[in-house]
Amino acid sequence: MNDVARLAGVSGQTVSRVTNGSQSVLPETRRRVIDAMDALGYSPNSAARALRSGTFDTIGVIAHKLARTGESRTVEAVVEAARDRGHTVTLIDVDSPSTARLTEAATRLSRQAIDGLVIIRAEVREAARLTLPRDLPVVVSDSVFMGRLPAVSTDQEGGTRAVVEHLLELGHPTVHHIAGPSDSLPARVRRLAWEQNLRARGRTVPEVIQGDWTSESGYAAGARIAADPSVTAVFCANDEMAAGLLVALHERSVDVPGDVSVAGFDDVPLARFLWPPLTTVRQSFDVIGRRLVDTLMDQIRDGGTVSSYRQLVPADLIVRASTGAHRPRR
Repeated sequence: MNDVARLAGVSGQTVSRVTNGSQSVLPETRRRVIDAMDALGYSPNSAARALRSGTFDTIGVIAHKLARTGESRTVEAVVEAARDRGHTVTLIDVDSPSTARLTEAATRLSRQAIDGLVIIRAEVREAARLTLPRDLPVVVSDSVFMGRLPAVSTDQEGGTRAVVEHLLELGHPTVHHIAGPSDSLPARVRRLAWEQNLRARGRTVPEVIQGDWTSESGYAAGARIAADPSVTAVFCANDEMAAGLLVALHERSVDVPGDVSVAGFDDVPLARFLWPPLTTVRQSFDVIGRRLVDTLMDQIRDGGTVSSYRQLVPADLIVRASTGAHRPRR
């Protein structure tokens, strides 16, 4: 820092202000300091800055299966929200959501100078056995730790109820379901909400068609659905499976929505460009990301956690052309 100050012709305090993002430095002075940093290859010492400020300006994120839509878009939203708050993100993608893997990942991150931790979709069976570093601020998203740790999650039940009621109000006698994998908490919640809503309306609950989130599993289910004339409405647990189903039905000359109405969940960017454009439930990943970061920052500032604190983010039904009034299949 002293070398940078000498080269830029400023005080060490001015260099410190520039590295800390202070707005009290004149633009031309800031430029001289930054040019001197570049010339000397200087990088601020985050550990030293943390000793002075008490924070590292970095949060940790633990996720599982980033290829999945929900996980990847939530992580993206967290990164953007953290950046807006002047923080960087250190990410670990665990290969298994086991309690041991999550404990190991949390311990590793805590040793890498983080101020707090976001856990996304921790779908372990033994939630009570998770061990986190002492006094580390934590927030979780769509996790079995809701109720034990501060949480932000999509209103899965409300979104599912909206899409099931939409299909029933179109006159369909019942709604079939292509479910996500059984080891996924959101998939289990959507399946249970689908079943409960049908029972509450006095409708038959069809046998669940098991999927795995992929378009391929939706496509595979299409052969069974196309061959069964009793199926007139299908709620898919995500948009990818719905996209696969649309292709399979088209190949078998089953009209959507004339013969079968199809709805999804997530509202991925591609959903409105499918044919027909897909009715779906929109998850507000940008809102979830901001609230996760805001909740974590509140903990970091206040130095405490509230184990029962939970925010539900509404999931809105987006009606497009893939759903229509019931009519008996030919």
